[in-house]
Amino acid sequence: MNDDELPPDERAVEVYLDLLRVRLPEEDYELLLDLVDPVLRAIDERGLSTVDFPLNDARAQGLPQEIRDEAALVIATAVTGRMDNELVVLDIEETGPVRVVTDAETAADPGRLTEIADFIRERHRETETLRGIAEVSDLPTDF
Repeated sequence: MNDDELPPDERAVEVYLDLLRVRLPEEDYELLLDLVDPVLRAIDERGLSTVDFPLNDARAQGLPQEIRDEAALVIATAVTGRMDNELVVLDIEETGPVRVVTDAETAADPGRLTEIADFIRERHRETETLRGIAEVSDLPTDF
């Protein structure tokens, strides 16, 4: 299949990966590919509804933050078909810094970023409430 026959989202991922190949040291680029390849294959094979993006698993934890950030942007490019995604770091009091990938317009909108931070705070509170219920019910709390 040549580039003209690729769906637009795959073409964007290929272009983004090519840019990273030029910009990153070869060893870092290989680490990045190792991290994103299973996710990209899963998206291609099963679609988005069944894909878990494991950028916080044990393997990813040992990688430099720059590689994990670029992996998130590669996956976002695969999901959106766009290359203008940005990674922003939101300071959430309850959880500490949270990295969020969003489009460039949202990344530049402080009001929208506040909405996202509020959603993360609420989600954290709900999770803690459920964790407390599970704990007193002698159920696993590692969700």
